[in-house]
Amino acid sequence: MKILVRATNWVGDAIMALPALRAVRGRFPEASIAIVARPYVADIYRDQGICDQLVPYDPKGVHAGFSGRERLASELRRQTFDVALLMQNAFDAAWLAWRAKIPERIGYACDGRSFLLTKAIPVPKRGENPAHEKFYYLELLRRAGWLDSVQDESLIDLRVSEEKRRSANEFLRKFGVRPGTLRIAIGAGASYGSAKCWPPSRFAEVANRLQSAADAQVILFGTATEASVSAAISAEMRRPAVDLTGKTAIADLPALLSQCHLFIGNDSGAMHVAAAVGLPVVAVFGPTDPFGTAPVTPRSSIVQQKPYCSPCFLRRCPTDHRCMTAVTADMVESAARRWLSAIQVQRA
Repeated sequence: MKILVRATNWVGDAIMALPALRAVRGRFPEASIAIVARPYVADIYRDQGICDQLVPYDPKGVHAGFSGRERLASELRRQTFDVALLMQNAFDAAWLAWRAKIPERIGYACDGRSFLLTKAIPVPKRGENPAHEKFYYLELLRRAGWLDSVQDESLIDLRVSEEKRRSANEFLRKFGVRPGTLRIAIGAGASYGSAKCWPPSRFAEVANRLQSAADAQVILFGTATEASVSAAISAEMRRPAVDLTGKTAIADLPALLSQCHLFIGNDSGAMHVAAAVGLPVVAVFGPTDPFGTAPVTPRSSIVQQKPYCSPCFLRRCPTDHRCMTAVTADMVESAARRWLSAIQVQRA
């Protein structure tokens, strides 16, 4: 049996879909499973034991436009898959599976694509299953008949090899991270939009306090598009941070974060990666809902102040961003100190 899985596009969603992907592997241990994913998601899934093949889908590069999608569909058609499981909700995912002439096409009935699916699964209604997004993907499998029941998981983990951990440690040392120091990772961006972002000055204030109290080194993570956010944090720090913004790829993130001790950041892909590699996480939530997208780990603290308009799920705040500005440095520092105390006991 040959199974094609269309993965989700966002890094955070990709992490939250891991229990479902592992369930597919467990249900069909002898099947040949291929995952079609954006290149950065494919990098996250590499070496996780969930598939036999990763197929990068790059709609901004080699697969751009109609001709690029046709090229990918043709490549998939030649592999003669038996069934396609669509974890991405977009019409494009169903169209690709249809054009690849995969005889069985399973996915949620959304985005006007039901006529392209052979098994169009009704989207769960509010209250039909638990709110967290990990259940959304597991429920797809259950309704498709691939799972008998949906089980909860208190931890979603990403495996990082010892070789990658050593390479990441060497990389950090080259950028000035001292051996043996307490390392606090900060992810101050969010690719979803600025509404998710806590003010840079608040991150800097917390970083200054924790550096003084714990003699910690602060490491800033982010994409090149978030350089201005990291620059604003660095400008207000009393001791220089190690700024890796724009200097790493998403593929490097699991190993690099595995070499840190604490993550502080917004609701973002980096937050989910940090939790999945075992870090305690302090996450600032504003326009989104932690009941749906909190990191799946027992080692997390959610810091949130909810005005009447939260959660709005908007990419940009149309008013005064009160859901984020109401979260103070004291609140985040207090949550971080609780984890740092436990970490320092472990390191003693």
